[in-house]
Amino acid sequence: MPTLFDPIALGAIHAPNRIIMAPLTRTRATSDHVPTELMIEYYRQRASAGLIISEATGISRQGLGWPNAPGLWTEEQVEAWKPVTEAVHSAGGRIIAQLWHMGRLARPDVTGLQSLSSSTLRAPYAVPEKNPYDQPRAATLDDIRQTLDDYAAAARNAISAGFDGVQIHAANGYFIDQFLRDGTNLREDEYGGAPENRIRLLREAAERVVAEIGAGRTSVRLSPNGESQGADDSAPEKVFLPAVRALDALGIAFLELREQAPDGTFGSTNVPKLSPKIREAFRQPLVLNQDYTPVSAQADLDSGVADAISWGRLFIANPDLVERFQLGAPLNTPNPKTFYQPGPEGYVDYPALEASVA
Repeated sequence: MPTLFDPIALGAIHAPNRIIMAPLTRTRATSDHVPTELMIEYYRQRASAGLIISEATGISRQGLGWPNAPGLWTEEQVEAWKPVTEAVHSAGGRIIAQLWHMGRLARPDVTGLQSLSSSTLRAPYAVPEKNPYDQPRAATLDDIRQTLDDYAAAARNAISAGFDGVQIHAANGYFIDQFLRDGTNLREDEYGGAPENRIRLLREAAERVVAEIGAGRTSVRLSPNGESQGADDSAPEKVFLPAVRALDALGIAFLELREQAPDGTFGSTNVPKLSPKIREAFRQPLVLNQDYTPVSAQADLDSGVADAISWGRLFIANPDLVERFQLGAPLNTPNPKTFYQPGPEGYVDYPALEASVA
């Protein structure tokens, strides 16, 4: 059985280890969604990951309703990403761009536009009286065609910016996930109703991206079990297994699953994990995520349910996470108060191992 420190081929990308950096929104871009110089150092520090999956990156103004998150739809954004990817590559790393459309979670005070979703259901918010989400309009077929064009353009732009590939963000209650789940998709056309219709948008987006940059540089993230930001499904196995089979048929590079557990620290559910059944349906590498320790991660590699594991918050606080895992060294503790605030604090100032020991 492979260890966390063994190399793996993720499609066209040859990763030196199986410790993947999960996508992490950090809000250090400009108000126009342009990457900043500070992001160069942040990603360079973490280049020892087997693969870096970038923070969620908008494919269009319509789909990016998060302040100071980066985009990939303008030439200025593409040019600003180039020194980031160059820094990662110069440090020996690999990095792909996560392509993001937020759907009904795109805040109109950021986009200046009414949000889009599969249906007209407004997203919930932790503080209902301060809900920043509007009531979305149901995407028309023209809206869907435009969004598919945006995915294709963003994939092209990612390669132009020097990324090694892309990941389609189809998880966590965002636009594609809103189509997948029957709790948010009330459509009666070819994109709603039966599972084969609800997976159509995901399949078509993946087809368009594959056509642009190749299957070996295309991946997808799903969150198949439990509710996520108001998106839920009454029978997840009936929609996510067909979705995975469709992605398998396209031969994408890898699939990443964010799976919740009853005792999850960032989302919890009693809905059983689907990864064992997804493992049977998906032949390419499978990457699992959420609340792993090195011991539990190695156990899932040993069992064959996973080929690699991705970590998020531990990579925030430990830029040299791979080395710390190898040595069994103590870990820095992430500070949630600085996850989303501007500036270098809690972003590029977490100490590397030698500084921590000193």
